[in-house]
Amino acid sequence: MDREAREHYSVVIQAKDMAGQVGGLSGSTTVNITLTDVNDNPPRFPQKHYQLYVPESAQVGSAVGKIKANDADTGSNADMTYSIVNGDGIGIFSISTDKETREGILSLKKPLNYEKKKSYTLNIEGANTHLDFRFSHLGPFKDATMLKIIVGDVDEPPLFSMPSYIMEVYENAKIGTVVGTVLAQDPDSANSLVRYFIDYNGEGDRFFNIDAHTGTIKTTQVLDREETPWYNITVAASEKDNPGLLSHVTVGIRVLDVNDNPPELAREYDIVVCENSKPGQVIHTISATDKDDFANGPRFNFFLDEHLSINPNFTLKDNEDNTASILTRRRRFSRTIQDVYYLPIMISDGGIPSLTSSSTLTIRVCACERDGRVRTCRAEAFLSSAGLSTGALIAILLCVVILLAIVVLFITLRRSKKEPLIISEEDVRENVVTYDDEGGGEEDTEAFDITALRNPSAAEELKYRRDIRPEVKLTPRHQTLSTLESIDVQEFIKQRLAEADLDPSVPPYDSLQTYAYEGQRSEAGSVSSLDSATTQSDQDYHYLGDWGPEFKKLAELYGEIESERTT
Repeated sequence: MDREAREHYSVVIQAKDMAGQVGGLSGSTTVNITLTDVNDNPPRFPQKHYQLYVPESAQVGSAVGKIKANDADTGSNADMTYSIVNGDGIGIFSISTDKETREGILSLKKPLNYEKKKSYTLNIEGANTHLDFRFSHLGPFKDATMLKIIVGDVDEPPLFSMPSYIMEVYENAKIGTVVGTVLAQDPDSANSLVRYFIDYNGEGDRFFNIDAHTGTIKTTQVLDREETPWYNITVAASEKDNPGLLSHVTVGIRVLDVNDNPPELAREYDIVVCENSKPGQVIHTISATDKDDFANGPRFNFFLDEHLSINPNFTLKDNEDNTASILTRRRRFSRTIQDVYYLPIMISDGGIPSLTSSSTLTIRVCACERDGRVRTCRAEAFLSSAGLSTGALIAILLCVVILLAIVVLFITLRRSKKEPLIISEEDVRENVVTYDDEGGGEEDTEAFDITALRNPSAAEELKYRRDIRPEVKLTPRHQTLSTLESIDVQEFIKQRLAEADLDPSVPPYDSLQTYAYEGQRSEAGSVSSLDSATTQSDQDYHYLGDWGPEFKKLAELYGEIESERTT
């Protein structure tokens, strides 16, 4: 039986009793039969020759085509694998199997180049993975076909001769010095002309330019290795006929060193010589440094200037290890005679040509212990001779600062204290006086100013405010006694109020004046406490203090007026 020809069968079966004799009964049923598959069919490619087009711009690793062999079997018996058995493109292409669709996926292993090879041939084989040896006599369970791949021509960007470039140039070279040349060509058969330019994406771009036709790189500024020893620029190339196709390459430019920096002292040295030093004693060791490269720096040579006279105090010894020692040439030094010495020295480097620099060392004279430790120098010796320690000096300075602070504070307070606008004696404000009892002695006079109740004949001379000097001299307020006796008290009060309003020497504010005066022709008489004492001149006004005599006169005047009014 062949499942591939017919897979399903239906069989009707009948059963009879009584051995099938007449009169017996029968029954029937249908049996459905399905054939199971065995691997008895090999895979077969529909064609013996295939052709595939792949452009040369295809990316490496991408799928470029598919191929499939058919198998009449089903299930696992139809599973197969694909492989490239031979052909000139066996190293350029690879094939894999898609288990879901049972297709062979062709991928690119290496880039294609139409100008170098325009086609490839592959022999591809498809074979079952599960074999049934019972049917091995049916032949091999695999099949093969030939695949021809046509490479398509694509307009490609220029191709540089190297993946990257390294160039060198000396520092301090003149502007326009040639650094190097890059080369790119059109890989297409047209061989179009190539243009070069620098892709401005870095700091070093402004130091170089490139010839658009030849690819020659030149300097545009003077370079300094000590500032920037290395530059990285990106050069781009494009076809003249198709500027949109670009290719890039990295160019590294190393700046070579030139001996253009003289050596100098490694740091500022604080050199001390003891007063009790001996001849030939090493007091300090110095070293030098150079900004140039190692080839133009060490080794350093230290020496004294030959054009100067021999220094009688100190000398210099080159240790031949890029250091030098300062030695004394005489015994004992004295701070009182000379506390600072200067030693000019010369330093040369090992570059070609050699550069030399001069420096001056400052040497201080200090008092030292026997073991060489510095005890005091000039500033501390002064304090010692004065008999003052550091703590005592700090205490003295602190006391001076505190004293100055107290003086400044006192002056500030004195200046901030302002003189009152009007002293109490010149305060002419008039107060509201309310009497509701027979008086309380001197306490009644402490809460208000009764200047307005003064007798005009006993008033003092006009006093001006200290802070205001009137421009116009006022007429005196005093009036003759005869005039005062002839006027009414109400009129007297109005006159005093008018004088207060027009007087520029009094404070700029108004006052409310209230007097115990009922006016003329009062049948009830006065309710003031003064009413009972209008005719008694011997009333005691001692409780009013300095105001007593004045108030007494005013009371007498008021009593006379009341008496005349009553009459």
